[in-house]
Amino acid sequence: MARLGAFLRNPFSFLFAGSSHEDRVAAYVIREHERGRSLAEILDDPYVRNRCTPHEVERLLDRPELIRALGDDVVSGVRAGRA
Repeated sequence: MARLGAFLRNPFSFLFAGSSHEDRVAAYVIREHERGRSLAEILDDPYVRNRCTPHEVERLLDRPELIRALGDDVVSGVRAGRA
């Protein structure tokens, strides 16, 4: 019942809520890349594939913190390979 009350107070809050599972996947991608793995290899992990649709992976590659951690060239290279 508390969720209904929260919804009635702000019916458009879902538009501004971040996805916690995407946050966890982004943290995983950054952590694994810091360990020396390639982005393509990380995105092919069962952990990522089981938690993200291809569209969500594309959104993941647009996240500023991920681009900052991995570098524009790495993200662009993976995007080019997936197209």
